[in-house]
Amino acid sequence: MTIRPLLAPLFGLGLLLGTQAVTAAAPASFTATYNVLQGNEPIGVATVTLRAGGNGEWVYRKDMKGTGGLAAMLGADVTETSHFRWNGDVPEAISYDYQLVASIKNKQRHMKVDWATHQVTVNEGKGPQTYPASAGMVERNTTPLALGLALRDGKQQITLPVAVRQNVQTQNFKITGHEPVKVPAGSFSAVRVDRTDADRGFSAWYVPGRYPLPVKLSQHDGGDTVMELVSYHSL
Repeated sequence: MTIRPLLAPLFGLGLLLGTQAVTAAAPASFTATYNVLQGNEPIGVATVTLRAGGNGEWVYRKDMKGTGGLAAMLGADVTETSHFRWNGDVPEAISYDYQLVASIKNKQRHMKVDWATHQVTVNEGKGPQTYPASAGMVERNTTPLALGLALRDGKQQITLPVAVRQNVQTQNFKITGHEPVKVPAGSFSAVRVDRTDADRGFSAWYVPGRYPLPVKLSQHDGGDTVMELVSYHSL
């Protein structure tokens, strides 16, 4: 078992879009809970929330608490907090904060987008790095939400400009099938989505007419991590 997946976001996924607007297509505030497994063994519980933050901003937050295996032994907790604005129905990034707290290591990352100058600044404690922003850009925490909304809108193939550490990375996804999925929240006929531009071992299963987030997510880059939906509540 490896701690590496805890050092990276557990949701690993903007769309090219037009003008900034809050639309009827934007989802309501919600709270979702997931079980997190590694190698089929439970290692934690993740809570994902979306809420209005005022002044046209929204806050999307994921808290992962280590409850089993090495994650529990190390007291490893991960918090990811995103501030964004709706650009159509895409969560266009304003800022992103990542924090890992564990007994052997702490790690932080802060990303801020200055839309007046179209510059992204990233700081991991070793000094800031900057690079150009892209319209409709999301970041790694909000990409599952952007992907889910694109599926709900009927898209079969999706191109996402995602702000990562050193640049805006174009990521491509497509529907690869429809599969039955059983998770603690229930049994579903789900749409399977895979990343196609790189061999990142990323798959997600969505029920677009019901949830904007995946009911299951599997990521194998650096470890065998799976998230399974336990509950979802609109607020």
